[in-house]
Amino acid sequence: MRPSTEPGLVPYITQRLGEEAAPANLLIQRHPSGLRLYYRDEDPRDRPMRGVLWARCGFNPVDERHMPTGVPQWKFMHPYRQMLTMQALRCQVCAEQARTPLGFIFLAGPKDEDPQQPTIYTNQPPVCVKHARAAAALCPHLERSPMVFLARSAPLYGVHGTLYGLDSRSEVHVVASPDQPLPFGHPNIPTLLASQLIRRLSSFRVLDMEQLLGALEAAA
Repeated sequence: MRPSTEPGLVPYITQRLGEEAAPANLLIQRHPSGLRLYYRDEDPRDRPMRGVLWARCGFNPVDERHMPTGVPQWKFMHPYRQMLTMQALRCQVCAEQARTPLGFIFLAGPKDEDPQQPTIYTNQPPVCVKHARAAAALCPHLERSPMVFLARSAPLYGVHGTLYGLDSRSEVHVVASPDQPLPFGHPNIPTLLASQLIRRLSSFRVLDMEQLLGALEAAA
């Protein structure tokens, strides 16, 4: 399939103007397993992954293609759409299935990762063949020259987000925003407000965009 060059294309995961973070209404209460972070008006949809509390963000109306509308905020990923596409391994651009005959395509900025590392942790949902080149052109951090990871498997690893605690007045406050993701099962997960779902790549090939498209064409 030829890479897409659709005019006006905006990735599905991109946050749009008007999709604002919900007001903070957090509390910490004791749970049988210890302290736990909650929303005061919590809904089951607030814990979409393994009981982890997820950051709330508004949703703009969608168009006839079921894509979000509004001016794109290119530097931001919508936390819920990022989670949905990463969970289901759907393309971050079009939200369709991202599996290819050779595995899944994950992109990283040219200086984001050390390709010699045996394991890569990524917050970037995969891309489909049709939108691989478009994603590289549209996402600012990819700089139009992404590092391409063609992964045979990409199991879920954990989450990235903000840790909360109680201050001396028993009021909820931010404790830390860890640079590294926390794996599922980490003891700090109960008081974390997650904003990104993370997958682990450990069986992959590192390519550039032209090598990727050539390999996929040969496999078709």
